[in-house]
Amino acid sequence: MPRRDDIEWVLVLGSGPIRIGQAAEFDFSGSQAIQALREDGYKVILVNSNPATIQNDPEMADIVYIEPLLSSTVEHILRKEKPDAILAGMGGQTALNIASDLAHRGVLDELGVELIGSDLEAIDKAEDRELFNQVCESINLPISKAIACHNMNEVLQAAEEIGTWPLLIRPAFTLGGLGGGTAYNTGELVEISQLGLRNSRIAQVLIEESILGWQEYEYEVMRDTANNATIVCTMENIDPMGVHTGESVVIAPIQSLSDADHQLLRDKALSLIRALDIKGGCNVQFAFNQSTGEVRVIEVNPRVSRSSALASKATGYPIARMAAKIAVGYTLDELPNPITGEGTTAAFEPTLDYCVIKIPRWPFDKFRTADRTLGTSMK
Repeated sequence: MPRRDDIEWVLVLGSGPIRIGQAAEFDFSGSQAIQALREDGYKVILVNSNPATIQNDPEMADIVYIEPLLSSTVEHILRKEKPDAILAGMGGQTALNIASDLAHRGVLDELGVELIGSDLEAIDKAEDRELFNQVCESINLPISKAIACHNMNEVLQAAEEIGTWPLLIRPAFTLGGLGGGTAYNTGELVEISQLGLRNSRIAQVLIEESILGWQEYEYEVMRDTANNATIVCTMENIDPMGVHTGESVVIAPIQSLSDADHQLLRDKALSLIRALDIKGGCNVQFAFNQSTGEVRVIEVNPRVSRSSALASKATGYPIARMAAKIAVGYTLDELPNPITGEGTTAAFEPTLDYCVIKIPRWPFDKFRTADRTLGTSMK
């Protein structure tokens, strides 16, 4: 499928200021996406509140707004500039939440602005914990026993129904596990859940049985509108479940899985991205019990993420660039593969004959009173 000619102006949402769980990787991906769109002749409007980024340079986009990344601000810009489409998948969770809010409030439909890349239904199915679990169950993917809750009464009822401790609290539509954590008793459950409900855009937390100590694996997947899908990179978290992947030592490619287990997780990752109907790049996370062979799907990020940046660096595969091309109509078999060279396409899976390791660093020297205990919420 060739590029779309019914789109002229695309508004790209940035990720805003550097914060816990969201930093230079989204400047990296946003810059790639803008360049990919402009080289195809599209006009780009960038909205980002962080002036200290490459993508905010005047020569990067046709129009640059350095404004607060709020739904109301972006709505005002949309009404003024009247773009044909909005691309939210390059700005992390901040951009995704804004686009989702604008779509749910009917602003995008009112102005005739199309949400390209992953559409609203795909975002909701991946980010809403209850809908995500329903999708997994519909294609027979194993998930942890979990109950979605919207208030404290439901949280306490869920804890009683699950009946085992510790419990994992996972808020919907948040970044870096913000507001989540592991509760070992009712007091901790109440404290963490209140924070999670407050930080979730839809006031929803998932109360989930614990799989602490299981191994965590990530699959970076690309899919286009023609349903072609490929695994770009596999990653293994050295730290087990219970430590957020953003703060774990990570190695690519996966080292400790047998080929049979790898193929099993690979098939599950491809099935899931197709069921969610995500178009572009996404990150699928699994928990694996090495003793029993049990698997659980943890979550999917329907956007470019920290792991996408690591996968791009590890393989050389420009995930953000390809995701931007897919958003405007291209398919993987039409795009040249920058790794394998002339004659091959982006549908070919990269193969690594080396290892790449990510090691986190915490500036505790600057935050001497900070709690140094690692958990499911990034520090």
